[in-house]
Amino acid sequence: MGEVGKGLMSTKSVLSGNLSFLSLAELLQLLGSNASSGVLRITNHYAPEPGVIFFAKGNPVHAVNAQQSGLDAIFSLFGWSEGEFAFSEEGYDGQATIKKSRMEIILDGLRKLDDGEIERLEPIAFEKASNKPDKKKSSIPVIKGPLVDYMHVVDEEEFFDGEEIIIEGNHGNWIWVILEGTVELSKTTADGSVKFLQISDGAFIGSLSSLFSDDSVRNVTATAVGNVQLGMLDSQGLGSELGRMSTEFKNLVRSIDKRFDDVMRNAVDSHFQKDDSKQLLQGRRPVIMEGKNDDKAFVITGGRASIVRKTDEDIVLLVSRLEKGDVIGPIAFLDMGLEPESAIVMGDQNLKVTKLDRQILTSEYEQLSSTFKNILENICTCILATAMVVCDFKKKSKQQAAAS
Repeated sequence: MGEVGKGLMSTKSVLSGNLSFLSLAELLQLLGSNASSGVLRITNHYAPEPGVIFFAKGNPVHAVNAQQSGLDAIFSLFGWSEGEFAFSEEGYDGQATIKKSRMEIILDGLRKLDDGEIERLEPIAFEKASNKPDKKKSSIPVIKGPLVDYMHVVDEEEFFDGEEIIIEGNHGNWIWVILEGTVELSKTTADGSVKFLQISDGAFIGSLSSLFSDDSVRNVTATAVGNVQLGMLDSQGLGSELGRMSTEFKNLVRSIDKRFDDVMRNAVDSHFQKDDSKQLLQGRRPVIMEGKNDDKAFVITGGRASIVRKTDEDIVLLVSRLEKGDVIGPIAFLDMGLEPESAIVMGDQNLKVTKLDRQILTSEYEQLSSTFKNILENICTCILATAMVVCDFKKKSKQQAAAS
C-alpha cells in the first residue's frame, strides 16, 4: 500500500480526496460535467493495486482493476466505498474499450451494486453478522442533480415524509430544486400507481413546459421520502431566458421535455404489460443505428419516429411518438444516453428530417445560465434512468409470463 501511495503522490493531481466524501458515481458526474480528460486512480486498503479509469472529454474510455479491464473493471470499482482517489490530467492513446455513455455506466453500476452483482470491497460489518434483519432497499434508481446554483432560488420550502409536492393532473408552474432530501416520482393510472424514479440533492421538480404556458398541467406526482428541503426557482427569470432563445433552441428544449414525458408513459405501460410496440413500429425502418459513431443530429420536419433498444429479451420501446419539431440524434452538450450509443431511431415512411447546426446550438447553450444548463442536464439524466426502468419492467414482465 505504501508503494501505491508513493506512486500516486508522484503524479500531479488536479483533484483528490476520499471516497467517503465523493463516491465513484459522483466523481464520474463531476468529471463528466467538466469534460475532463485524464486518469482517475483509486486506492483501497483491501485491494493490492489501484483501480484506474481513463477519461476523454468527460467520458470513461478504458478502465483497469487487477485482472479486469473495460466495463467489467469500472463496474467492479463501484464496490469500493472506502479509499482515496486522485485525478490527474494525463493523455491516453490506448484503445477505447468502453462505449457506453457516462450516465448509463453510473446508473448500471448503482443498479448492479444494489442487486448484489458487484462485490463490495469493505471490512465485514458487525451488523451484517448479527441477527438483525436488513432493511429492504428500494430498487428504484436515485438520481442526483448537479451542484445547486442559488442564483435563481427565490424561496425555500420544506416538505415532510409522505407529503405530495406536486400531484399529476393538477395545474402548476413552479419549478423547484432539491436542496436536501429525496423525492419519489410516480404516475397514476386506472390500473394503479407506478413508482419509477427517485431524485435527490440538486435534481429538479417540475416541467420546462411550465415556462412555455401559464396553464401547465403536472405530468407526474412527486412525493417526499423523509423530510425534504426545496428551493423555489425564479420562474419569471427562467421564462425571460427562454424567451431570448432562438426558435431552434426552444424546439430542442420542448423536445427534451416531451421525451421525458413519453418515456415515463412507456414505463407505466411496461409495468402493466401494455405493449403496443409491434403495432406502432410496423412499417418503420432504422434511421439512426445503435453503436454508430455518428455525430449528426436532426430535427423532424415531417412524419414520425420512435426510439427503441434491443435487449437480450426483446425490442423495448422507449420513446413512442416523435414528430414535427422533435430532435433526434446526439447533442454535443447533452448526454441523453440513448441514440446512437445504446438505442435505435425508427422512422415511418413519411419521415423527413433537416440536419441541425450543432455548432450554433452549442454556442447558444454556452450563453445559458448555469441553472438552465443544470435543468437540461438533469432532465437528460432522468430520461436515461427512466429508459433503463422501462427495460427492467419489460424484462420482469417477460420473466413472469415465462413462469406462469
